[in-house]
Amino acid sequence: MKVRYIKNRDWDEIVALERQTYLSVLSENRTALTSKNSASPSTCFVLEAEGRVAGYLLSLPYPRFEYPHLAQAESMVYRSQNLHLHDLVIAKRYRGQGLARRLLNQLMLAAEREGYQWLSLVAVSEARFFWKVQGYDFCPEIVLPKSYGEGAVYMSRAMPVKTSSVQTSISAP
Repeated sequence: MKVRYIKNRDWDEIVALERQTYLSVLSENRTALTSKNSASPSTCFVLEAEGRVAGYLLSLPYPRFEYPHLAQAESMVYRSQNLHLHDLVIAKRYRGQGLARRLLNQLMLAAEREGYQWLSLVAVSEARFFWKVQGYDFCPEIVLPKSYGEGAVYMSRAMPVKTSSVQTSISAP
């Protein structure tokens, strides 16, 4: 298994994996998904296993306490000290092996390298408990649209204080 940047050839598998995970309720179209990567390709990754996409992570700079709208393509790139983790998906057959953590570690390295001060996300369904363990705090004052589903919550965390030089572990494209 290796973590690498997203390539054009990955999008069919990413879209299929996203649809399998979120079904029709939270699923986004290909244009919306690719726009997140286009906004910040250096903070979007796939987890490759056996030559296939086993998972992916999409993140992009976004104003703190704001969030991308589902199924809507991003039309601008924000300059922000906040990096918003829009989507993290691991294929069912690979879950429970700590692979989400590998993608999150890569995200933290990229965020540190690029000087982000904050990370944010919208936790859907029961995922808020996973994100709380990862150091994210609830921001109940942020009201989310119904499109994110019942129980969705905006969460945020500060980047850890930099203590050493950043070593990247990503595979070259």
